[in-house]
Amino acid sequence: MPDETRFQRVLFVLRRDWQLYLMLAPTVIWLLLFLYKPMYGLQIAFKDYSIFRGIAASPWVGLEHFHTLFGSDQFVRAVKNTVIISAFSLLFGFPVPILLALMFNEILHKTFKKTAQTIVYLPHFISSVIIAGIVITAFSPSVGIINYLISWLGFEPIYFLTKPEWFRPIFIGTGIWQEAGFSSIVYLAAIAGVSPTLYESAVVDGASRWQMMWKITLPSIMTTIIIMLIIRIGNLLEVSFEMIILLYQPATFETADVVNTWIYRQGLQGGQYDLAAAAGLFNAVVAFVLVIAANSLSKRYSRTSLW
Repeated sequence: MPDETRFQRVLFVLRRDWQLYLMLAPTVIWLLLFLYKPMYGLQIAFKDYSIFRGIAASPWVGLEHFHTLFGSDQFVRAVKNTVIISAFSLLFGFPVPILLALMFNEILHKTFKKTAQTIVYLPHFISSVIIAGIVITAFSPSVGIINYLISWLGFEPIYFLTKPEWFRPIFIGTGIWQEAGFSSIVYLAAIAGVSPTLYESAVVDGASRWQMMWKITLPSIMTTIIIMLIIRIGNLLEVSFEMIILLYQPATFETADVVNTWIYRQGLQGGQYDLAAAAGLFNAVVAFVLVIAANSLSKRYSRTSLW
């Protein structure tokens, strides 16, 4: 197709659907301003950045900041903690929304179903600050209900949030409680798209509810499950920054300090913006590689992928 003809075709489409493109414009502008334009600042990861000289005038130092990163015991510890927390969150947290969706789908009493869904969705809409306050109060050694039960059983109270070995279970459990219900909406929507004729045929064949769930419902939503898994794997190094900041303390840095909190301390508190930018770039590259790898494996073995 000649360039002139192609250009005329584009103009025709723009004139025909200009209302749609006008509605799309705010999103495109937001993406350009807040996601693509800031990429210009990534170059400070390769510079000896000074806020007084600016990005352009700061001298290049190559990979010096990355050598500093991987030579830092604190950064290596942060990466290790991030991977461990994310891996266990994926292992224990990813199946929970699927199980919730399957259970909600089996509830026949509409009032009870709506009430249960409202209860499990609610934590997602509560501020992380409030969630952290609930957790701190619940595990408090003096007024917390957990320690009250422990004392009632005859044991000594435990200072959970000052014990490094307890931080990960508490954090992962809190994340599951907060997000599992809301995440189940995706799977409920996928279940709603399953053809009713499949269930009708199964009933005629004498299948039980359990058999229909395993033989019809789960296989029908497997594409959605795989796509959500790929997305979760891509976010493997993205741990809830707000919740970590609100719950951790120097006593639990050993198991609680993650890449995002390390970047926060080095960049905003320590003023080492170039080093923090290098850590953020490392985070982004690893996430990109994980998404590509997970998508490729999924395409090869399940014929399902994001692209």
